Amino acid sequence: MAEVVVLGAGLSGTLMAYELLPQLRKDDRLSVVSQGAVYHFVPSNPWVAVGWRKRSEIEIDLADIMKRKGVRLLTQGAKRVHPTDNKIELGDGTSIDYDFLVIATGPELAFDEIPGLGPQGHTESICHVDHASHARDAFDTLASNPGPVVIGAVQGASCFGPAYEFLFILETELRRRKLRDRVPMIFVTSEPYIGHLGLDGVGDTKGLLESEMREKHIKWITNARVKGVEAGKMIVEELADDGAVRKTHELPFAYSMMLPAFRGVEAVRGIEKLTNPRGFVVVDKYQRNPAFTNVFAVGVCVAIPPVAATPVPVGVPKTGFMIESMVTATAINVGALLRGNEPTAQPTWNAICLADFGDSGVAFLAQPQIPPRNVNWSSKGEWVHYAKVAFEKYFLRKMRRGESAPFYERFLLDKLNIAKIKEVRTGT
Repeated sequence: MAEVVVLGAGLSGTLMAYELLPQLRKDDRLSVVSQGAVYHFVPSNPWVAVGWRKRSEIEIDLADIMKRKGVRLLTQGAKRVHPTDNKIELGDGTSIDYDFLVIATGPELAFDEIPGLGPQGHTESICHVDHASHARDAFDTLASNPGPVVIGAVQGASCFGPAYEFLFILETELRRRKLRDRVPMIFVTSEPYIGHLGLDGVGDTKGLLESEMREKHIKWITNARVKGVEAGKMIVEELADDGAVRKTHELPFAYSMMLPAFRGVEAVRGIEKLTNPRGFVVVDKYQRNPAFTNVFAVGVCVAIPPVAATPVPVGVPKTGFMIESMVTATAINVGALLRGNEPTAQPTWNAICLADFGDSGVAFLAQPQIPPRNVNWSSKGEWVHYAKVAFEKYFLRKMRRGESAPFYERFLLDKLNIAKIKEVRTGT
């Protein structure tokens, strides 16, 4: 009998558990360590923040699902991983031993690295449903007393898509309320250019996103380094290509949502040979840590070097489709090790993304995610919005049934068609 443990129950951790079950032998046991028993669908957070979704609509109680699937769910969270002892110290002082560990914690949100950043400071966030709910309350305040808006992603951020999504979703909702003319909007990003996305662009994301911003009268600052945030004011340094400060901006705002930089969670951060200096887990081509060969990692917690040096630090995103490829490869490799074989499965690390703008959107496909690429495509249109809505419904339905991954692959490659989009649009 082997004890297989998944640390984390977000997107990557939950899918990891689903994918691991068919790989286990009869007497093996699977345990999932999570911070609580409720999963929420992070891609829907921008909709929660403007009132298009209630948090209850995007949350799933994992306790019953995991019980039905025969998975032990430990909801006290992890305090520290001890890879030399094959043990995880849990949040309540107990511990769990493992034969194989898959780290799927997601990131820690580094709001503290910039004074005044985050929900405990003066800006909003959509990284967690709690933050999105707080952002909704702040949006209601903005709607009752309109003023300037600053949206974006700070230095070191690696997840830019949601910042663009929220920018345009917010703009759409302001137009619907006939408040847009009273709300100047500016996008502040550490990217070297609009549409970089941490990927050096995909297709013509630069042209598509710049065009959308010009059409909607949204200004932008790139190569931006946020120095600090005060009540109603953000201090931003705009850097030149050589890293020198080109201009310092003092941006007034009545509402601001800024995505933070990520780092590894405290349970793994600072463990020699397991994580890099930022706390992300180091893995080889099989998603396995080279030093601790019974430890794997999937999702946002994985260390991936940036595409290239930029004036302001920019990370690489881990999109849902890419995460699923990590999950599938890891499940196959753990199954191989359980049977005395060596890992052979490698993830594809391709990127397929649907970025909703409320009434339109941008889709892109990068194969592989890091350039140069075999496929480098992007497109804009109303269909992206309806496809994103359709995928949300599809994903949550599958998750509530406890069905297996890969959801992104099945939907985007097999089920994304005109009939599906019309079905969502008409409600039939």
